[in-house]
Amino acid sequence: MNDVSTILSEPVARLGASTITLGHALAFGALLFFGLFAALVIALWRSGKARAVAAAEAADHARDAEARMAGILQAQAEMQGRMGAIAEVFGARQAELTQSIGQRLDAMTGRIGQTMTEQTKSTHESLAKLQERLAVIDTAQGNIQSLAGQVVQLQAILSNKQTRGAFGQSRMEAIVADGLPHGAYEFQATLSNGSRPDCLVKMPNSAPSLAIDAKFPLEAWNAIRASDGPDLQRGAAQAFRRDIEVHIRDIAEKYLIQGETQDTAFMFVPSESVFAEIHENFEAVVQKAHRARVIIVSPSLLMLSIQVIQAILKDARMREQAHLIQGEVIRLMEDVQRVDERVRKLQGHFGQSAKDIEDILVSTSKVTRRGQKIEALEFGAPADGEAETPARVPPARVDNATRAADSKTGQLRLRVVEGDD
Repeated sequence: MNDVSTILSEPVARLGASTITLGHALAFGALLFFGLFAALVIALWRSGKARAVAAAEAADHARDAEARMAGILQAQAEMQGRMGAIAEVFGARQAELTQSIGQRLDAMTGRIGQTMTEQTKSTHESLAKLQERLAVIDTAQGNIQSLAGQVVQLQAILSNKQTRGAFGQSRMEAIVADGLPHGAYEFQATLSNGSRPDCLVKMPNSAPSLAIDAKFPLEAWNAIRASDGPDLQRGAAQAFRRDIEVHIRDIAEKYLIQGETQDTAFMFVPSESVFAEIHENFEAVVQKAHRARVIIVSPSLLMLSIQVIQAILKDARMREQAHLIQGEVIRLMEDVQRVDERVRKLQGHFGQSAKDIEDILVSTSKVTRRGQKIEALEFGAPADGEAETPARVPPARVDNATRAADSKTGQLRLRVVEGDD
């Protein structure tokens, strides 16, 4: 026993100033064992309690899960019902939408078809109008081509001297022939000196004739138009001035014959532009022509001169026929005097007829008045002055009766007068 106490009292370890013996260690170990055992028992008890609580909670969770599952199933059933209702609503709406879309598509198809029909009709009309305009354009193109050909022919005519002279001659002849009567002019007449003017206009009262020349030189004028530089234009202008002066001198020497032709002659220029150019840029040539008594005329001035000559010829013819007109006027005045005498005779007949009608109306008024008395059974003597005073007849009745009697009597007396004549 002492040995055991000794063994238990032997130091095992030192902790600071304290000495730990074997007994202390064994006691500490026993205490530690019992503590561990108690802790283990407590832990086991707590784990069992925890399992019981967990089981209770699991049961509660299971009940909650079942309740929730039941709610979910109920909600699912309600959801299925609602989905069915929604499906029915969607089906009805889809049918309505399909019908509405079909109607709108039909309406749109009809409008599109109508629009396309109208558009097709409008397109056909536009194409028809376009074809008409193309036809007009083709006609205009043909006219332009024909005009171009005529211009080319005119250019060819103007490029040749002989044909150019014929062109001026034809224009002058057309103007003279349109303005003067036949016999008042003569083309290519021969004068006493052997020269032949292009036209000779015969003046009235045995006056000298008027000579017209249509052979105007245009070579130098075409050279002016064709020249590019100022030197070439100056040379062409000098040549043109020289040609005109030579032509004016020839006209004055050939066609101005004392007693046979007029003191002046016409030089016909077949172009208004050339005529204007001469008067604008060649004033000296115009003055020289006036001094030589040669008048430069364009187509319009020649036409005006021909109209003046036509008026002179008409006045001369009227003067020649003046005595015939005077005789006709004298015979007309005799006829008027004869008509005046016959009208006066007819007026006298109408006056006598009016007096006779007035007497007839006095008699008829008496007869009417006596008839009224007989109708009223008044057979007494007439009052003083009753027989002498005729009844008044309305003016309208008198006028009508007078007109009727005048017309009949006038016809009878007119027949008698005509028989007397």
